[in-house]
Amino acid sequence: MTKLAVTIAPIPHASESCLSMTSRISLVETLRDLPPEWPDNPLPWIRDNIASSGEKMAVVDDDPTGTQTIYGVAVLTDWSLDTIRSELESDLPAFFIVTNSRGMPPSEAGAVNKEVGRNLRIALDASDRKVAILSRGDSTLRGHYPGEVDALDQGLGGGFDARIFVPFFLEGGRYTINDVHYVSDGDWLTPAGDTEFARDTAFSYISSNLRQWVEEATGGEVPSGDVAAISLDDIRVGGPGRVASLVSELEGGRTCIVNAASMRDIEVATQGLMIAEAQGKKFLYRTAASMMRARLGQAAPALLTRDDLRLPNSGGALIVIGSHVPRTTGQLNELLAMPGIHGVEVNANSLVYDAVELEVARVAKTVNENLSQRRDVVVYTSRELLIGEGAEQNLMIGQKVSDGLVAIVDAIDVRPRYLISKGGMTTSNITTKSLGVKRAVALGQILPGIPTWQLGAESRFPGLVFVVFPGNVGDSGGLVDMVSKLAIPG
Repeated sequence: MTKLAVTIAPIPHASESCLSMTSRISLVETLRDLPPEWPDNPLPWIRDNIASSGEKMAVVDDDPTGTQTIYGVAVLTDWSLDTIRSELESDLPAFFIVTNSRGMPPSEAGAVNKEVGRNLRIALDASDRKVAILSRGDSTLRGHYPGEVDALDQGLGGGFDARIFVPFFLEGGRYTINDVHYVSDGDWLTPAGDTEFARDTAFSYISSNLRQWVEEATGGEVPSGDVAAISLDDIRVGGPGRVASLVSELEGGRTCIVNAASMRDIEVATQGLMIAEAQGKKFLYRTAASMMRARLGQAAPALLTRDDLRLPNSGGALIVIGSHVPRTTGQLNELLAMPGIHGVEVNANSLVYDAVELEVARVAKTVNENLSQRRDVVVYTSRELLIGEGAEQNLMIGQKVSDGLVAIVDAIDVRPRYLISKGGMTTSNITTKSLGVKRAVALGQILPGIPTWQLGAESRFPGLVFVVFPGNVGDSGGLVDMVSKLAIPG
């Protein structure tokens, strides 16, 4: 094993993170001062267009959380040519290919995306199915950009007129206004570059203006002045026709950002983009999760209930937490204070160094004992942050911690009543390596922005309800709300 030089630091509480108080603006006042939304609902047009064209949506997702706004779609952890060919023929309107590339080194993430793109291209060449292809990334701008999109473009054979960049994510409180991307926190909007997400140990950045962010992310290869933008005036005053006219002028793979402050904005932009596509334009998308719902023409679904999920009325739940962002730590602390929750801390330092087997055995034994006694158990990594020498080492540390959590879940032989996994890398690895999932169906959301899957028959726990809880979503009571909502009645 490569020896890692590690610094241990406590993870700050969200209130202690490096937010610039002077950069915040009022959410209510900012939204109030915008032009009125476009009055016509684009969703019927989008649905009719999909029905007449037979279009399917394929999403290459860099972690498992991208289904957090939609329902009734397939989730694949295998992207072999045969799997893609089979899914193209399914009755579901979309499929997600979960690569977990956000947790990989840049070269590996690129290789995976190129392979996915190549297999998609070969499958589509042999099919008459029209398919929109989107690369789903983090709404707080973390991830391998532009490397993943470059590689996907190459695998698909290139020829795109533009790359459409849309990080808006309503359920998570991410807005793009006047080209600046914001993260909401209660009544306030904070520029993304001033949040704790911009200090991510693997994907740090400075810029909040998306034109400048693209220049920063590309190392100056794409100057901010070359980045096109669809403004809120274009969307709210000009409507789909104005959007279609603007994007029809794009060529040569130019990057174009889309401003949005509501789902109606995204729906209008989507209609305009689809109009341009119908006229022959070819776009490759990098988006957060909200655009997926617009592209499928889906209205906001009702949140799932315990009865919808048909959970058993006995047994203990398993909650696995690998995410280390301050928001997750706050949610974990609230959950551990909840009556009836048994917490088991995993020593992350042991997983990175030489005590892996002992730590895995200790934790798994405790979890099995508690699940056997029908107790709800939360397994969580120690909150000290292990910091390596540079982004690649930090990704490696994250991978080793994730591998340890995978080994723990792999050693759990008592079927839980349901499973919650928090953190993208953790969730993806547990899904594929511990549970053996190849295909799941996204049922919808149990809370806003939190997708719920039903695992396939091939998995270790067939039909298990699996909640994918993103690390950067939800308020401080998010985990408590989730566990309370799914509790056994009475």
